[in-house]
Amino acid sequence: MRSAAKVVAVAAMLALGNPGSAHAQVRAKADVDCKPGAQKLQYDCVIKLANARTNEPLSVLTLTIGADMPSMPGAHSVRPTAATEDAGKGVYRALIALEMHGDWALQLNLSGAIRDRVVKVLRFEGDRVGEALPARKQGPHKH
Repeated sequence: MRSAAKVVAVAAMLALGNPGSAHAQVRAKADVDCKPGAQKLQYDCVIKLANARTNEPLSVLTLTIGADMPSMPGAHSVRPTAATEDAGKGVYRALIALEMHGDWALQLNLSGAIRDRVVKVLRFEGDRVGEALPARKQGPHKH
């Protein structure tokens, strides 16, 4: 009985070690480019999804985007919104409405043939979106 258990355990480890054995092993990377939208605190975001290992575009997935303010966990968050895939493979668009300007952690949730979550922290301002500043270099918090 012990040898049967060992065989099952070894087979499971070999299956997990084989990169092509399961879709769950595919990790995503994302490039996020957001621009101010038509309304205040609204941003039009273009998300390019790719396989982190091969750089192949990831398409035909369901992508939802939520957001939280890292400086105030639980106080400011945005309900996830669905993104739509553009004509280009692996390129998605979403309109995000935030509660205030500042640093926001976008949670990109992928489902379908691949399940993954990618988090990107960006600084959203009235006229632009850029890289978030390290916590110790941020200016005063503004509402």
